[in-house]
Parts: sequence; structure tokens; C-alpha cells
Amino acid sequence: MLKHIHKLTSIILLSFILFLQGCIKDHCTHTFSYFSPVYRTTEQVRANIKSNAPRQISQAGKLYIRGQYIFLNELDKGIHIIDNSNPLSPKNVAFIDIPGNMDLAVKGNTLYADAYTDLVALDITNPLQARTTKIVESAFPYRQYYGAFYADTSKVIVDWVKRDTTVDAECGNGGFFGINFNKHDVIMYEDVLSLANTARYSSNTSSSPGNAVSPFGVGGSMARFAIAGNNLYAVTTSDLNVFGIGSPQSPSFNKKINMGWNIETIYPFQQKLFIGSTTGMFIYNIADGNNPVQEGQFSHVQSCDPVIADEKYAYVTLRSGTSCNGFTNQLEILDIKDLSSPALLKTYPMTNPYGLSKDGDLLFICDGADGLKVYNAADVKNIKLITTIPDIETYDVIAMDGIALLVNSEGLYQYSYADINNIHLLSKIDIAQ
Repeated sequence: MLKHIHKLTSIILLSFILFLQGCIKDHCTHTFSYFSPVYRTTEQVRANIKSNAPRQISQAGKLYIRGQYIFLNELDKGIHIIDNSNPLSPKNVAFIDIPGNMDLAVKGNTLYADAYTDLVALDITNPLQARTTKIVESAFPYRQYYGAFYADTSKVIVDWVKRDTTVDAECGNGGFFGINFNKHDVIMYEDVLSLANTARYSSNTSSSPGNAVSPFGVGGSMARFAIAGNNLYAVTTSDLNVFGIGSPQSPSFNKKINMGWNIETIYPFQQKLFIGSTTGMFIYNIADGNNPVQEGQFSHVQSCDPVIADEKYAYVTLRSGTSCNGFTNQLEILDIKDLSSPALLKTYPMTNPYGLSKDGDLLFICDGADGLKVYNAADVKNIKLITTIPDIETYDVIAMDGIALLVNSEGLYQYSYADINNIHLLSKIDIAQ
């Protein structure tokens, strides 16, 4: 009898152990990261859109040069003001707090910037004491978040706080079983952020070289803002927005022109706007600044598409990438003698080109991980590589007056090309990693 009891007890214990193992196998731990937005009231945000103490650059965006100053966008946070009177030793001197900022442009003593859906004008007569002069509300109404994130529209997001948590959940459960997240939180599951910010308006400006006699500054080829004459032009993913800036510190919205979809960049030259999209380049005549008229179009394969131009040619870089849904990496040079019908002259293979700039016969191309490439483009049908600055992954470049200003995820670089046979680094401002 005792033997049978021991045998029964063993069976029960074995069954219990197996049951526990089954329970253990059926439960897993998951680590989540999520971001909670930090809000302020609209009144608090607008009161602080001014020059404040400088801060370290952490996520650089669009670039703009005006006189001795460099204006550098901090993605969704504002604009760094850098005194570049000595390119060997640039100084980060102030920061303009503009939540939701991605783009900028300057005319005279007025800086224009987006603040989420609004357009802000600031007096920068003294850049260290910049102040808001006017806000055009709902200038960019389609800036929004996609997915499961719902912003509190009664307030303004000024920052994000990251939180980590580990929870028990049933194995194989792909959802957030038993976890209650606030609808305003953005969840990262296994380090994949589920937020896509579609705001893509931006910074460039005029064709003028930014010297003392010019009222305009110079922006990069990745820009989505442009200034020409008494107008500010801003492209969204689908529209060309026209603002009147005849009274610079009091801009007014004039009109919106629908252009289709996937608009990326804008570049002004003389009385033309060259607008890049993932499927082609558009040319708009702005002889009547308030009423741009499409004058020409050139179609290309699906790719990201920055563009610049001079009197005879347009230079277009096409690159692959998930946001562009393309597989082409090349430079295209177009003959724009007949603006109504641009013609492809020559194609040059590239690695993964982004921004580009031109100074005289010199053509500068940010070729992604391959670095900055400098070409002699005197003969556009046979451009010649002069040199490559390697070991930096490049994003955008502005070249003028013998200095190439380059920005990427690691820093803001300045190279001297006064002697084209001795291009060398003048200075670098590091970006916090």
C-alpha cells in the first residue's frame, strides 16, 4: 500500500512539475520603450519663441547662411544661431525655441520658420535678441502624425520623455497584452518606433550669394522654403504655398497650388522655381511672384530628388531609400534652354547622393557614406572628379566664397576650397551623440 502511495505521489509531483514547466513556457517577458509627449500651452510656447541661451546641437536639420551667421535647424526644437565671423572658430551663440520647427529662410532682418502648422516671422536685426513679429496660423494644416498616436490638439508638444518597462505576457502574443498605455504615448516595441512624422516643409532661399548687398541668405538643396523677391514659397508633400513678404515682418498667406504628391525640395534661381519630387522636376515661372505658373516638367524614375540650377542646366541627384521607394542612385544633368521641355544631357552613377551645391564650375555632391565629392563641371557632358572627402556620411552642403559648409549626423563642418588642390578642414562643431 505504501509503495502505491509513493508511486502516486511521484506521479502527482511529476505532473505538477510538468504543469509548472508548461506555465513557464507559456509566459514570456517583453521589454517596451515608449515616449510620452511634454506639453505646454500655446501661450507659453509663443512667449518663448525668441533668442535664448545656446544649447548643444543634437539632431541637426536644415541649414541656412545669412551674412556672418549660420542658422541651423534642430529638428522639431528650434534654430541654433552660430556666429561664423571666423570660420576657423565658429561660436554657437544662441538658440531660438520653436517647437515643431523643420525649415527656415531669411530676408533682410527677418527670419521665417515653421512651427508645426504655423508660420512664424522673427526680427533678427540683432540675432542675439530675435523676437516674434507675426504668426500666420494654420499655414501648413496637413502636418500631422500617422498611426495610433493622438496629440492633444489643445496644447503644443515641446519635448518627448522616454520610458522603459518590462512586463510578463503570453508567449506569441504580438500585442500589448494587459498593458494600458495613454493614447498620447508613442510606443516602441522591440526598439521599433511606431511614429511617423509627416511634416516635410523646409528651408532654402534665394539664389543670391549672401554678401553684404544682398537682402537674402542662402539655403541648401534639401530646402522646402525659398525666397524670391517679395515672396516666400514653401512646399509641402503636395502643395506650393505662396506668402507675401513685401512687409517682411508681417507675412501674409496668398495662395496654395496643388502639385500632386511626394514633393520634396525647392530651389529658386532668377525668376524660376525648380521643385523636386520623387517622380520628377517641376519648373515654375515667378515673373508674377504672387502667381507662379508651371512652365516645364521632367519625369524620372521613382527616387528622392534634390535639385539646383544655373543659367543653362539643372542638376538633379536621385537616390534610393525606403522613404523614396526607388533603387536609382545617380546624378542627372538637364538642359533647360527650353524651360517648357527640359532635356536629359548626361547621367553619372553615384552611391547614394543627397544634397548638392555649385560655385562656378565646381560641383559639390553629398554622396552619402562615400563622403563629399568635388567635380569640375565646366563640361557638363564630361564632369571630372577632383577629389573626395571620405569617411563622413554627408547630408547637405552649401559652397560659396571658397568655403563649403557641410552638415551630417555628426557635425557641422567647414572646408576651405580656395585652393582646389588643397581642400582642407577649417572647423567642426560636434553634434551630441
